[in-house]
Amino acid sequence: MVSFITRRILVSILVLVAASFIMYNLAAIAGDPLADIRESTSPNKAELIAARTATQHLDLIPPLRWLLWLGGVGKCVIGQCDLGTTFQGQSVSALLPQALGSTLQLVVFSFIIAIVLGVALGIVTALRVYSGFDYSVTLVSFFLYSLPSFLMAVLLKSFVALGYNNFLADPKIAVTTVIVVGIVVGAIVQLIVGGTAKRRLYAFLISGVVTAGLLALMSATGWFTKPSLGPVFVILFTAGIGLAIVSVLAGTNNRRAWLVGGINVLVAIVSYFALQGLLNVSTGGTILILAVAALLVGLVSGYFVGGYDRPLMMRIGALTAVLTAGIVLLDRFMRAWPAYSNSVGGRPIATVGSSTPTLEGDFWVHGLDTYTHLLLPSISLLLISFASYARYARSGMLEVLDQDYVRTARAKGLPERTVIVRHALRNALIPLATLVATDIGALLGGAVITETVFAISGMGALFNSGLGRTDVNPVMGYFLVIAITAIAFNFLADLAYTALDPRVRVR
Repeated sequence: MVSFITRRILVSILVLVAASFIMYNLAAIAGDPLADIRESTSPNKAELIAARTATQHLDLIPPLRWLLWLGGVGKCVIGQCDLGTTFQGQSVSALLPQALGSTLQLVVFSFIIAIVLGVALGIVTALRVYSGFDYSVTLVSFFLYSLPSFLMAVLLKSFVALGYNNFLADPKIAVTTVIVVGIVVGAIVQLIVGGTAKRRLYAFLISGVVTAGLLALMSATGWFTKPSLGPVFVILFTAGIGLAIVSVLAGTNNRRAWLVGGINVLVAIVSYFALQGLLNVSTGGTILILAVAALLVGLVSGYFVGGYDRPLMMRIGALTAVLTAGIVLLDRFMRAWPAYSNSVGGRPIATVGSSTPTLEGDFWVHGLDTYTHLLLPSISLLLISFASYARYARSGMLEVLDQDYVRTARAKGLPERTVIVRHALRNALIPLATLVATDIGALLGGAVITETVFAISGMGALFNSGLGRTDVNPVMGYFLVIAITAIAFNFLADLAYTALDPRVRVR
């Protein structure tokens, strides 16, 4: 293992050096770095040209400038990184953390949701192959995958942000809209449920009526301007999360799983009522401590109740604890919505920037501000990424379901849930490990367009502005982050193979 890691690190360094040489020279010859000064009418034009030439070493050919840049990168080993300066004299080493923070805020949430949603839908469509649900998801996936990211961003700004902000001026839903939405939701649910015509009809009617009823109730009570879950829905949602996790991971006949899930659901419900005073004065640090405490409660409860299947019980406890704690936090954020909406003039869904300047409020108001600014760009990235994960998960699961060991597991009489979750799913995820690793770098790179449309000052803006002025140093800072991320996650993907497939060993 040590020799493998050492070889991979050495090869990665060589690849990084070679790629940086090509990238630096291409960026350096892409334009004239003195064009803006030459076109100006400044009386000290000659002095400005001389100053930039001296600070950026423009009197040297690009390969020699690359050697100087590489020497500055090498100082990172001793903690003294020197990635050069921009034309404005700003240190690239200081700009990168700020830009990277904005991009990570944008990318991480959409990336995680895309993986979870894409893999889940891909597996379900594989289990319901050639059904109406399968065809519907396939159609939507190909449609989303074919849309350019800039078009998706513009559509979201025009129809979602502006439309919803205008709707909040008079948040009343017409009866025809309620009926149409109920019919659409009912049609989707009956595709997911499948089965006999009678079963699908019941699913259509129940889901359609419930959806229409909820929309009518929300419209009548002014829920859109003063949203909250309230104790009843918090209890229902937390109980539903516990039920879903236990049913999927352990089945309905496992008493220990029910006990672990029930403990964590009960803890979440009690915490909802007991911690309201603390949540009202919470900060980011308080929330982090509470999140760690919830995770520990889940793991400890699973450990002590787990018995012969302790690892599974710990996973059930941790997932239940974290997701039910999320419901409690969601309710608290929703109750801060009126204060935030009033502070931004009643148009809360933002279309530009990553935050509202001079916004006043507590932790919950600022959290909502971050959420509303990242909502549309995150959805834009999510919809495009989700489509590819759904297709890969579907094809991987279909391939695994035809393997001999899956047929053997079924022949042994194992429940279908056990066959899918414990035997098929793990092996179906192997191709996705490679896709996820390569997609991370591409997602950071693809954020260039999304950040430009939504005016977010992240890595994309840093790269775009640097390339437009032939300012090589910020471009190379962007390249360095993307290249290191791609190399590191490809290395992690190789290691993930050993965890997903015991037949693969690192030698």
